Amino acid sequence: MARLKKQSPLPRQMLAMKIIDGELHPCTRPLPKPKKGEVLIKVTAAGVNRPDLLQRLGHYPPPKGTTDIPGLEVAGTLAAGPRRGEKVCALVAGGGYAEYVAAPAAQCLPIPKGFSMTEAAALPETFFTVWRNVFDIGRLQKGEWLLVHGGNSGIGTTAIQMARALGSKVIATARGASKTAACKKLGAHHAIDSTRKDVAAAVLRVTKNRGVDVILDMLGGETLAKDLTVMAAHGRHVSIAVLTGRTAELDIRLMMQKQLTITGSTLRAQPVAVKAAIAAALKKQVWPLLSRKKITPVIAKTYPLAQAQAAHEYLESGKVTGKIVLTV
Repeated sequence: MARLKKQSPLPRQMLAMKIIDGELHPCTRPLPKPKKGEVLIKVTAAGVNRPDLLQRLGHYPPPKGTTDIPGLEVAGTLAAGPRRGEKVCALVAGGGYAEYVAAPAAQCLPIPKGFSMTEAAALPETFFTVWRNVFDIGRLQKGEWLLVHGGNSGIGTTAIQMARALGSKVIATARGASKTAACKKLGAHHAIDSTRKDVAAAVLRVTKNRGVDVILDMLGGETLAKDLTVMAAHGRHVSIAVLTGRTAELDIRLMMQKQLTITGSTLRAQPVAVKAAIAAALKKQVWPLLSRKKITPVIAKTYPLAQAQAAHEYLESGKVTGKIVLTV
C-alpha cells in the first residue's frame, strides 16, 4: 500500500510589507490565523490598486479588525484544510502584500482556465468593483451606453471589456492618444482624449444627443457636474473615486427633469455577504468569458513583493495602462 506523502508544516513567520512614514518596507510577521469561514492562502501574486496608495499615504485606513498590511487581491494556493493545494484568486480587505493571507472562503474564486497566477491576481479587486457598481448599482443592460472615465486604469480596462462582452456600448475617456488607442483595442466603441476634446460635446455627438445610460466615474469634482449634461433620461451615475475633487456643484433641476440617479459606493468595508453575492455572480456570468479569453486582464508591469514601493511609484506616475502585480 502506497504511503501518503507527508505535508510540510507551515512556517511560523512570513515576509510582508508594512507602511512606515508613508513608504513600504519589508518586514517579518507571524502567519495570519484564519477565522471561522476563512481560508489560508499561500500567495503567489498580489494586485496593486489605488486604494493601496491611499492607505500608504494615510487617507484610506483599513476597516476595524483588518490587518495593517496593504493589498486587496491575491492569487495563490490554499495552504491548509481539506482543500489544501487548490489554486484560487481572492478578494481580501487587506493583507495581500505578504507570503500568506487569510481570506473569506466565499470571496475565493477558481483560477480561470488558461490563466497564470499573475493574471489571476489582477482580477478580484477590479472585477468585484466593476460588477458591483456597473451591473448591480448601475443596472447596465444589454444595448445601453456606458461611459467610463479613466478607461486606461485597472478598473477602466475591466469595465470596457466586461460591458462590451455582455452586450453594451462603451465610451471611454483617457488622457493622451496612446491611452485612448488602448481603450479602443480593448473594445471601447469610442475613446475620447480628455486633454484635447470637450468630453461632453464628444459624448453627445457619439450618442446623437441621446446621452449615456450609465457612467462609471473615478474622477469626481467638476467631472460629475458636466456628466449630468450627457446622461440620458433615467440615467445612473456611480462614483467610486475622487481623483480630481471631492465636491461638485450640481444642477438639481436637470437631475429632476431627466430623473437621474446619482450614487456611489466603496467595496472594502462591505460585509462578506455582499462580496459573496458578487463572487457568485462573477463565477456564473463572467468567469466563463475569462476562460474563453473574451475578457483578459491588462498587466502593465510586475515587481517582486520586496519592491512594492517602486510599484506604487510607477502607478503614481500616471503612465500605467492596466494593472501592476507583485510576485511573491
